[in-house]
Amino acid sequence: MRRRQFLATSAAAVAGAPGLARAQRAVQARQLSPACWMVEGEAALGSSANRNFISNAGFVATPAGAVVVDALGSPQLARELIAEVRRVAGVPVTHVVVTHWHADHIYGLQEFQAQGARILGHRAAREYLTSDTAAGRLAASRTELAPWIDGGTRLVAADDWLDGPRTLTVGGQRLQLLPVGPAHTPEDLVVFVPGERVLYAGDLVFRGRVPFVGQADSRRWIAALQELLALEPQVLVPGHGPASTQARADLELTRDYLAFLRQAMGQAARDMEPFEDAYRRTDWSRFEQLPLFRAANRMNAYNTYLLMERQGQ
Repeated sequence: MRRRQFLATSAAAVAGAPGLARAQRAVQARQLSPACWMVEGEAALGSSANRNFISNAGFVATPAGAVVVDALGSPQLARELIAEVRRVAGVPVTHVVVTHWHADHIYGLQEFQAQGARILGHRAAREYLTSDTAAGRLAASRTELAPWIDGGTRLVAADDWLDGPRTLTVGGQRLQLLPVGPAHTPEDLVVFVPGERVLYAGDLVFRGRVPFVGQADSRRWIAALQELLALEPQVLVPGHGPASTQARADLELTRDYLAFLRQAMGQAARDMEPFEDAYRRTDWSRFEQLPLFRAANRMNAYNTYLLMERQGQ
């Protein structure tokens, strides 16, 4: 089936599926500074209805081409992002920097690869990328996120694996690629544009919503946020949520949430208090009004409880 026919069929299938007939969020660029842009995903869990458009991406436009930060959560979204870069900047994408290899940030990579863009990421992602976990996640996504993720969607490795900090200069614009993991993931990488004081923070920051902690090393994550505070960015692009011109406050909110999890669950682990009792007695009032609190906080707390048990703190 030709691509155009496939896309038309896919769109019709989604529109006709129960509960999925709703307006879809557009991949629309917002300008943050003379060269820096972002597109914002929905504050939700990934689904067929939202096309897995739940994370942010950004790009830095230069006369010699655009550097994209993260590839979005499906090939179709990536195609739309490539078109949006062309529309607002009039240049092709030359590079894609991946902040980490979670599904909602990488399932569009194959489209950038097909356009000839060079993909950069941190070397620590290679183990996950070739793991049964990554393969299983993709297999599940082909069902859970159909038709946007299908048999043609594949995992894509970087062309250039970074071991440490790197300066990337394109069209006279200098970008600092800074590894800050292990934190949210082992391979966390941020992009700082010093000439414009814009920081693309990936999932080290979930703005205006509860972070997804998962199996993260929250102690190292807190330390990474301190490193980002030292950069003194003026504009912050989080992995999820709108861009911020109050970068310090938003970095501190994520840091304080993680620190609170460690304090509350660490005390419970030290006292050998059962998790359920500890969770019930904890005062979550500072954070419980944030989006996705009910979806994520209990799991975050439980994983932190287990982490603090293992760390003996």
